[in-house]
Amino acid sequence: MDGQPARQDTEDSARSALGSTLRYLREKAGKSLSQLAEDTNYDKSYLYRLEAGERISKRPVMEDLDTYYETGDLLVRLWKLARMEVFKDGYKLFMRYEATATIMHKYMLTIPGLLQTEAYARAVLSLWPGRNEEDLEEQVAARIGRQDLLHREPSPNIRVIVDESVLRCPVADQKVWADQLAHLRFSAEQPSITLQVLPLAAGFHALKGYGSLSLLWQADGGGVVYLEGNASGELLDEAADLQKYRLAYDQVRDLALSPSESVAFIERVMEENPS
Repeated sequence: MDGQPARQDTEDSARSALGSTLRYLREKAGKSLSQLAEDTNYDKSYLYRLEAGERISKRPVMEDLDTYYETGDLLVRLWKLARMEVFKDGYKLFMRYEATATIMHKYMLTIPGLLQTEAYARAVLSLWPGRNEEDLEEQVAARIGRQDLLHREPSPNIRVIVDESVLRCPVADQKVWADQLAHLRFSAEQPSITLQVLPLAAGFHALKGYGSLSLLWQADGGGVVYLEGNASGELLDEAADLQKYRLAYDQVRDLALSPSESVAFIERVMEENPS
C-alpha cells in the first residue's frame, strides 16, 4: 500500500497556500505565466495547475522556483506540507515519525517506498483501481519525495528485511524491474542502509501474517511501531508493543540471509531478469 490518496481541496489547505504563494511570487516579479514558462522551461499549463493547487510537483521543481524567485527554501518547505495532504491521516502521522527517525528497522512484503525508483513507483501505483493520470503523478511525487530523508545529515540508520517473495514479483515492464533490482543493490551498498533478504525456505516466522512492519526510533530514544497491510495501517506507541515487535523483528533477522549473502541473492535475481 505505502499510503493511499486523500485529496484535500479546502481553501486553507497547504496545497492552496503553496499555489497562492507561487502566484503571488510570479505577479510580484511582474511575470506572466508565458514568461515564467519561457524562463524556467516548464510547461505553461503545468505552472498554471501548480498555482491553482491542482497538482503537487516534485521537489526539484520547487527548488528551481526557489532559485528563480530567490526565496531560499520557502517553496520547498510549503511543498513538504502540501505533499502530506496526499496521504490519509494515519499515514501522515507515520510519515512524520519516519521523517525524523534516527534508526529504522523494517520488514517488508513490498519494495519499501524509500528504496523505490520513480518508474517502479509509477508502475505499482498505476495498478490502483480508478486512479487517473493526475492522481497517479501526485502519488508518485509524494512517494519519491519521502526519500528526502535519506539525504539528511546525519542520515538515519536503516535496516530493511525484504521477503524473497517481493523479489519474485516483477512488474510488467522488464526494464523497470531490472532497474529497480539494480537500485536495491545500489542501496544495499550505502553505509547507512543494511538490506537483508528473508528466503522462502525460512518457513513460518514471528511476523508471518502481520504485513509489513516498521520500527522507528527518535533521537530522544522513543520509538513507534507501524504495521501496514493491503488497505490499512496501524501506529502503536506503547512501550510494550515496541518491545514485542522488536523481539519478533530480531527473530526474523536471525532467519534472514546476511547482508553480503543478500546482495549476492539480488544479483542472481538480476541475472534472471536482464533489462
